[in-house]
Amino acid sequence: MEDKGKFQRKMQTRHIVMLSLGGVIGTGLFLSSGYTIQQAGPFGTILSYLIGAIVVYLVMLCLGELSVHMPETGAFHSYAAKFIGPGTGYTVAWLYWLTWTVALGSEFTAAGLLMERWFPSINVWIWSALFAILIFVLNAKTVRFFAESEFWFSSIKVIAIVAFILLGAGAMFGGIPMVHSQPAPFFSNFVSEGLFPHGTLAIFMTMLAVNFAYSGTELIGIAAGETVDPKKTIPKAIRTTLWRLVIFFVGTIVILSALLPMSDASVLESPFVAVFERIGVPYAADLMNFVILTAILSAANSGLYASSRMLWSLADKGTISPIFSRLTKQGVPLNAIILSMIGGGLALLSSIIAPDTVYIVLVSISGLAVVVVWMSISISQFLFRRQYIEEGNSVHDLVYRTPLYPFVPIASFILCLASCIGIAFDPTQRIALYCGVPFILICYASYYLTKKRKNSGVEYVEQSQSN
Repeated sequence: MEDKGKFQRKMQTRHIVMLSLGGVIGTGLFLSSGYTIQQAGPFGTILSYLIGAIVVYLVMLCLGELSVHMPETGAFHSYAAKFIGPGTGYTVAWLYWLTWTVALGSEFTAAGLLMERWFPSINVWIWSALFAILIFVLNAKTVRFFAESEFWFSSIKVIAIVAFILLGAGAMFGGIPMVHSQPAPFFSNFVSEGLFPHGTLAIFMTMLAVNFAYSGTELIGIAAGETVDPKKTIPKAIRTTLWRLVIFFVGTIVILSALLPMSDASVLESPFVAVFERIGVPYAADLMNFVILTAILSAANSGLYASSRMLWSLADKGTISPIFSRLTKQGVPLNAIILSMIGGGLALLSSIIAPDTVYIVLVSISGLAVVVVWMSISISQFLFRRQYIEEGNSVHDLVYRTPLYPFVPIASFILCLASCIGIAFDPTQRIALYCGVPFILICYASYYLTKKRKNSGVEYVEQSQSN
């Protein structure tokens, strides 16, 4: 491996779009949406996901300007370090790295548990290990090989969601009969259960879960440094990803909310399975088991990519050992991939050994981390544009411009902050603040302590040389 190699610009628009969708469309939509329906009710859930779509749209408008003007691997970590402060950039990188490594641990476990449905005699951890090896190989070979695998992983999820929306819409409007001669519900759930059965506060309480479901969209920015012609590819990928997300997420939630009563929504069973069974789709549970398995592997694939690039970026900025900035001849940060996989393995072990202590802390921090990262993107764009103009540049020279500046970055920051405040009112999610805020403070302290130690070391060496 080389100490300073170059990433290969091999990703095309279709790869970037599917990479982003692969990171987004996962357990947050297929499983966690049941929790949101249970907490906020049918109408409240639709409203929550619409607000979430607006938030992610505003954040991506901010990220688009930054990543097109400065396309580099590591993206928002670098932007935060440059425009907010090096300590913030360091903290953002570790928050994002932890988010995906914790996700890796839970996804490998979930994949093994899903395989248990078809192969009950084989130990879950054998499947988890096999899937971990598969994801490692897909990431370690070449970026093109990774991008192609992610494209096909994500395609299966997209096809399943399109089929779900079409079948669900048919059932809603009476075109497809429901099983047991149930009448087409249309929007009867909204009438019977009320618009806000648990009050409007429930919408804000579920916003963190909704934002977490949308997390992964920002992968477009991370991949900017490995994209063919980023000035054309990134804006196109952002536009394509955003409208697909709105259709897939909001469309899916409308179908779920209309066909699944609030009392039947469960956090233990996928709401997709429940709706498919109501429509009468044969082998609904097995079909969704396969789709969710694909979704989990796709998210793990994207997650290992994202976490390894964050480590590379930290090393490239000189804040951690330079060993993680080394690239193979194929332009892959293999050492960073290995450490990220080890981190995922430790998260996997903590979920077995200490699920109620260590693992719940990790999950809580990672849930909050995504929203904090989005807030940093909004602030970075706000400060970048201001600095860009102060240096005498014209806004019209930017290839991709965030519209309605400064409204967009300010609005996205406030909406993200509101979701953080909302979880303070939910006892089940409040631990995210209790664990997340101290972790952020520890990251800041760690950065400034190591920086001080490095500066002291440099001064000592210079004094020794002068003597």
